[in-house]
Amino acid sequence: MKKIKIPNREVQELLSGKSYAYPKYTTQIMNLANQNSQGTRAKMVGQMSDLTQEFEGSTLSEWEKWYLESHPNAIDNATEKVYTMVSLLKEAILEIDKKTVRKWIEELVVVKTFSGLKFQQAILKKIASYYKETWRLASPDEESRGIDGFIGDAAVSIKPITYKTKMGLNENINVPLVFYEKKKSEIVVEFDEIKF
Repeated sequence: MKKIKIPNREVQELLSGKSYAYPKYTTQIMNLANQNSQGTRAKMVGQMSDLTQEFEGSTLSEWEKWYLESHPNAIDNATEKVYTMVSLLKEAILEIDKKTVRKWIEELVVVKTFSGLKFQQAILKKIASYYKETWRLASPDEESRGIDGFIGDAAVSIKPITYKTKMGLNENINVPLVFYEKKKSEIVVEFDEIKF
């Protein structure tokens, strides 16, 4: 049995007959600019999953003609939005010196790593401050019973929000549950009223 691998770029070339080449690092910058500006979001260029369902043709040239007729300004509008962000990134790059890079690496390697490992402490501290109570992490013995920490004298277990969908697991936790969801810029914490 033979096995052939076709890289995505080659699939595009085989289907379109077009080959795209860019200077080194530029696609990474354009991707970042696109993410930041949201230049190719559905509101800008259309919902592609819906559009491909509506499209009745079978060739790239038919798709291109159909898409450009139904969204005549989409490519230009998205280009403007992304290019504006590329220009802002150019300016930002000029602000980056070695000292800035070192500070960023220190934050990433030291502070963010530690915060990622110890975020349960931050959750306990935040809930404790909400109740104006003390807090502490659980001892190893308490951890073996599903307890992650205490708010005042109330034991709590801290679980990711996805734990809710797995509640039927063989784990038996007899303390209030605190759920968290890590988002890009925050941790969202949910919990029922804790009784002391």
